[in-house]
Amino acid sequence: MATGEDVVKIAAKRVGERYIYGALAPKDNPNWRGPWDCAEYVSWCVFQAAQKLYGCDNNWGNPTTANAYTGYWRRDVANTGIQVSVELAAKTVGGILLRYPIERPRLDGHIVICDGKGGTYEAHSPAKGVINGKVTGRRWDTGVLVPDLEYTQLAGTIIVTPPTLVFRLTNPLMQGKTVREIQKKLKALDLNPGDIDGKYGPHTIAAVVAFQRLQGLVADGEVGEETATALGIDMP
Repeated sequence: MATGEDVVKIAAKRVGERYIYGALAPKDNPNWRGPWDCAEYVSWCVFQAAQKLYGCDNNWGNPTTANAYTGYWRRDVANTGIQVSVELAAKTVGGILLRYPIERPRLDGHIVICDGKGGTYEAHSPAKGVINGKVTGRRWDTGVLVPDLEYTQLAGTIIVTPPTLVFRLTNPLMQGKTVREIQKKLKALDLNPGDIDGKYGPHTIAAVVAFQRLQGLVADGEVGEETATALGIDMP
């Protein structure tokens, strides 16, 4: 049976390759060298190890054309996957961490493969491409294990410290002085966030995504440390 370690070994061989948002990776082509986006990269690595589609629009369809998306990963976690804590996934070789997408407005989340030691393999962004990153200091919604893989948890504790603050779509809306500063910065860049009202709503998120794509960042519509730094914003 394929293992999480197999997935990690496959993923590691693609570090340094290009990221293009929306790129389709033929899951059954072992020689594919990118470009990648985050979900395509993880689903391709899983298929190469286990010969099973996961996180795709049709997991029983043609692996050449199956489209991967963080929303399909969320669906599969709920229906067929194994949902675990972020901490457990982080110490699992080949464990997966998922940040859910937003449905309205539709925005992608993010997904990575864990090396079990606090590191990640991920198709990060246009600016960085496929990287060996880190788990801590980032916002995750859940850990995921794929049923068709055997896993090994490494000894010890992986410290997973979430960011102190991330501006994102919530109900009720996040609001305040920093959101107003974000909106002003975006408007100055001719990326209209709607009213400068200090509320982190869909119009502001759309402008944030446009900014992130222009800067080659992860385009998730969230303002954490990386996007704040690029905007010239000091996080509270």
